[in-house]
Amino acid sequence: MSAIDEITRDSWLNKTFPEWGTWLTEEIAQAKVPEKTLSMWWLGNMGIWIKSDHGTNVVIDMWNQTGKQTIGSGHMKKGHQMMRMSGVRNLQPNRRNQPFVIDPFAVRDIDVLCVTHSHSDHLDQTTAAVVTRNCPNATFVGPQDVADKWIAWGVPAERIVVLHPNESVKVKDVEVKALESFDRTMLLTVDDPNESLKGKPVRDMNQLALNYLVKTDGGNVYHAGDSHYSNMYVKHGKENKIDIACVAYGENPIGITDKLTSSDVLKVGEALQTKVIIPTHYDIWTNFMADPKEILMLWKYRKDRMQYKFKPFVWQVGGRYDYPGDTDHMEYMYDRGFHDAFDYETDLPYDAFL
Repeated sequence: MSAIDEITRDSWLNKTFPEWGTWLTEEIAQAKVPEKTLSMWWLGNMGIWIKSDHGTNVVIDMWNQTGKQTIGSGHMKKGHQMMRMSGVRNLQPNRRNQPFVIDPFAVRDIDVLCVTHSHSDHLDQTTAAVVTRNCPNATFVGPQDVADKWIAWGVPAERIVVLHPNESVKVKDVEVKALESFDRTMLLTVDDPNESLKGKPVRDMNQLALNYLVKTDGGNVYHAGDSHYSNMYVKHGKENKIDIACVAYGENPIGITDKLTSSDVLKVGEALQTKVIIPTHYDIWTNFMADPKEILMLWKYRKDRMQYKFKPFVWQVGGRYDYPGDTDHMEYMYDRGFHDAFDYETDLPYDAFL
């Protein structure tokens, strides 16, 4: 059999995906976080990995699936959140727009897995399975709706902590505090308003979704899940010390109000009184793709008139952010390597380059 004959779809998939292989899991495991600092990595979508200066790993909304892969009938399933929100019938073209930067099956060191809500690009069966198996001491944290789904999938109930706003769980040196979510789309997703007419109670937001504040010795990270804009962000900013905020940004299709706009992102940063605000989520779906440099331009226009001073940061998927070391930076650039260029003799004579 020739080399060409041995190539199959399965062999191609196994050699190609995930595109980054175990690079990122190795990088995170090897990372040394200096005292009184923290490090974060963007896993794509709203997935954030936080590592404290004590080596504690908190992961929020790690998602390892994809979007639409076929046109099919060309129509959405009845009851889809976008259908209920806007009345649209045609298929939502939300194809995945970023590579898989992490191999979930290589993950070993998670201490806390938090999930903000049960939408399938935040709550993921693969993540639940590998954390259950590979991280036997990991604590699962979520609202009741998320916990119910974890239990139905087989996550041991004794490993799950259900939180409500202003409740906390402490794991090692890190405290995870739950705060109110403003993800109004969730209310269109899981509960049919007609159910209350049949005697079934309609659950409130606190059972369906949460925002989180991850408190470490090196700084506090606020994760807004898919929350829309709300005046309640001011309450969170007044009641909590927030150093970094990660929010769901995107270019909303017509008829949809689901992601924060560029202006909203700046309003949230000011309301939370954060030092840094990082837009996420805009990267993952082709039909919500946005340019975060629009936020930078708007910030430069408004910054001297803002009541509270902060900086936006434009990240890249798979990239690392160190706090407070990166607070002067506003855009991420991948490591370009070649730090030891010309520290050694080249393989070619000098005149070969001329």
